[in-house]
Amino acid sequence: MSDSPQNAASDVEGSTLVKDADVQQSAQPHHSWLNRLYTGTGAFEVVGRRRFYYILTGAIVLICLLSMVFRGFTLGIDFEGGTRIQLPAADNVSTEQVETIFSDTLGFEPVSVQTVGSGAAATVQVRSEALDAGQVDSVKTALFDAFEPVDGSGTATPNAISVSDVSETWGGQITQKALIALVVFLVIVSIYISIRYERDMALAALAALGFDLLVTAGVYSLVGFEVTPATVIGLLTILGFSLYDSVVVFDKVEENTRGILHLNRKTYAEQANLAVNQTLMRSINTTVIGVLPVLALMIVAVWLLGVGTLKDLALVQLVGMIVGAYSSIFFATPLLVTLKEKWGPVAAHTKKVLAKRAEAAQRTGGAVPAAAVASKTPAPATPVPGSRPTGKRNKKRR
Repeated sequence: MSDSPQNAASDVEGSTLVKDADVQQSAQPHHSWLNRLYTGTGAFEVVGRRRFYYILTGAIVLICLLSMVFRGFTLGIDFEGGTRIQLPAADNVSTEQVETIFSDTLGFEPVSVQTVGSGAAATVQVRSEALDAGQVDSVKTALFDAFEPVDGSGTATPNAISVSDVSETWGGQITQKALIALVVFLVIVSIYISIRYERDMALAALAALGFDLLVTAGVYSLVGFEVTPATVIGLLTILGFSLYDSVVVFDKVEENTRGILHLNRKTYAEQANLAVNQTLMRSINTTVIGVLPVLALMIVAVWLLGVGTLKDLALVQLVGMIVGAYSSIFFATPLLVTLKEKWGPVAAHTKKVLAKRAEAAQRTGGAVPAAAVASKTPAPATPVPGSRPTGKRNKKRR
């Protein structure tokens, strides 16, 4: 007795689901890795391996948190206050000698001694805790006796050594204003994302933004970069860059998943993974193009001009751009899929599609591999027993 029309239609649909998956997977190995990267065919499994990326992301966050707790931050003079002493970097002046003279004169070491600038404009800058007038005079006298620096007219004079003070009160005001600017930025971004995207996308985007902020700060703590007002400015800049990258990916996810609940061939996770692949090359290009001028800025600022402010700005942008690209690709979209599949219509739709695939595989004499179910990717098709041969045999039968 023949099957009913409904069962026959179900068999056809199930076989089509499995065959489509087989065609998609079998076509991918024919293309090179670079070709698949540029065409964005969905060959790179990001969403399906999200558990691995969650572990990697969690490890990065843990390392950064431990560093911030136990190592802390190296705050610049604008935040902590203190005294900055500056003298011309002549041939007979070295940072080691300056540090030794400072320590021998006052009995404690300076916070930092570094050479800034190049050529005739190069100077040696000494940063220390706040010094009183007597301590400043003692250090200036010791440095002048050792190096006899000259002023712009070529005259050796103690006035060639300049001293500037930053009070702790002023540094506290700078810190407060920097935190207010950061909070205001995050509030405005949160409002925009909440209006622009639905709940799960907004949560994923904000989580990625928090990850970027935390990791960038953690890198500063790990490496010991000095945190200055320029660092805060650069941090606000890279948060905007990270948000832009997440918006680009999420726009593609919205486009690919529009009407997905009314179709039974693809899951939300598969379409989101396709969106990541389709925007992957754009994210890489955007990051590379953004990093190149930052590297150029670091080369010019640090090695040629020695401008400390530009160095701080370039460092935070370099770290933030790389971290932002990572979070938008390997964290934001996988987190979005996880949130979607926890509850609501997307979770029900995913179960429905996977159930149909399992049923189709059983009817065609095969089984859906467990790895395919776990990663939400299509299972390879199994040939239908008794199916009509193709090619020359078909021609002979005709």
